Amino acid sequence: MSTAERDTIAEPTTETPAETTTTNRKQPFPRGFLDTISTGWAERPESIPAPRAQAPFAAVRRAALSAAFPGKRLVIPAGSLKQRSNDTDYPYRAHSAFAHLTGWASDAEPDSILVFEPAESGHDVTLYFRERADRTTTEFYADATVGEFWIGPRPSLAGVAADLDIATDHLERFSAAEGELVLDEDDDLTRFVSELRLLKDEYEIAEMRRAVDITAQGFEDVIRSLPDAIAHARGERVVEGVFHRRAREDGNGEGYDTIAASGPHACYLHWTRNDGTVVPGDLILVDAGVEADSLYTADITRTLPVSGTFTEVQRRVYETVREAADAAFAAARIGVRFREVHEAAMRVIAARVAEWGMLPVTAQEALDGDTGGQHRRYMVHGTSHHLGIDVHDCAQARREMYYDGILAPGMVFTIEPGLYFQIDDLTVPEEYRGIGVRIEDDILMTEDGPVNLSADIPRTADEVEAWIARVQR
Repeated sequence: MSTAERDTIAEPTTETPAETTTTNRKQPFPRGFLDTISTGWAERPESIPAPRAQAPFAAVRRAALSAAFPGKRLVIPAGSLKQRSNDTDYPYRAHSAFAHLTGWASDAEPDSILVFEPAESGHDVTLYFRERADRTTTEFYADATVGEFWIGPRPSLAGVAADLDIATDHLERFSAAEGELVLDEDDDLTRFVSELRLLKDEYEIAEMRRAVDITAQGFEDVIRSLPDAIAHARGERVVEGVFHRRAREDGNGEGYDTIAASGPHACYLHWTRNDGTVVPGDLILVDAGVEADSLYTADITRTLPVSGTFTEVQRRVYETVREAADAAFAAARIGVRFREVHEAAMRVIAARVAEWGMLPVTAQEALDGDTGGQHRRYMVHGTSHHLGIDVHDCAQARREMYYDGILAPGMVFTIEPGLYFQIDDLTVPEEYRGIGVRIEDDILMTEDGPVNLSADIPRTADEVEAWIARVQR
């Protein structure tokens, strides 16, 4: 039943004439329906679960937040549904900080609020949300946004309290207070909860490994789909759809809009229209990541030769990008600054594009921080970003904690150099035009150095060709 169809019966009648007036598409419920809808239902037993796996980890995070803001009332809203069009909404996803602090992930309720109330021992923490409606209420059958007749069972206060190991209360009992600090309104609070995610705990790392593993399966699905993509007028959509199926079947969905950029489209960094053809002889750049039910996401890019083998020029560009990625990985060591990872990759990029005659200056001059940068024309983005419950995690962290931050065990970030030679760029020799390549892996810093979580997904040109041949056999 479509949204339009369900809305034709979504408004009850009452005794007040003004309230029985319907809109142009809503019909009143007949009296017989109203007299019987609350009866004839079996008892629904209360199910009290054991705390979920992330509950103790979320408790540690809440304790850190409490200690950082003694005596302050803290308010962490989950966020509301977002309108897609008219009376339809986008799929709900709670605010990342809310999910991180509660452990309530893909199953979180819209409009929930986590509140830290100052107390002698630090803070009393309460999770406010809209509990399930009793079947005697009109909400149960008449509200298409929250009514259980429409969207299915909603959790109870007691069930969520046990599941998350947090005290719960009715949403209508929440009230704002003067002087409270609200997420995304108070800069210090917003910064702190973002920086709190810079170091991942044991649970988070396990979930990110899970997201990477599912994503790897999605890339194999994409390779199998290439013949179908070639045959379709919008082959990029075939690739996007195949990955989406894997993401929804085995995870919560994608962590971000999939980039399926074939041919010259691969030169556009955020090509998500995905409405182009997939042509034999071209490369297709696929930047995709599965978001697990816990909301932790992978972020991986592979650039694939549509025909199964690279041309000489394609291979040259591809292996240069891999060389840059390997240099960045080698630079990622405990105690070095995050920006040094990027700088290592850029030294390779500058050297190669200078070697190919694309720079008006030497590679060394291009690398000069004040007057250089000419090589950035072909790789305008950074090499790395933090990764976690957001694809661009920790985005509100201070610069000295992020770009100039020191690499430490527990950090997870991407390494993703690229080269993009747009089809109409006259500074590029003709044989390179229209080639775009990016290789992106997800990196975990450990006491022993960096670990490539996505290393099992083929990376070298030879490995990629063998991978395609094996999967399509």
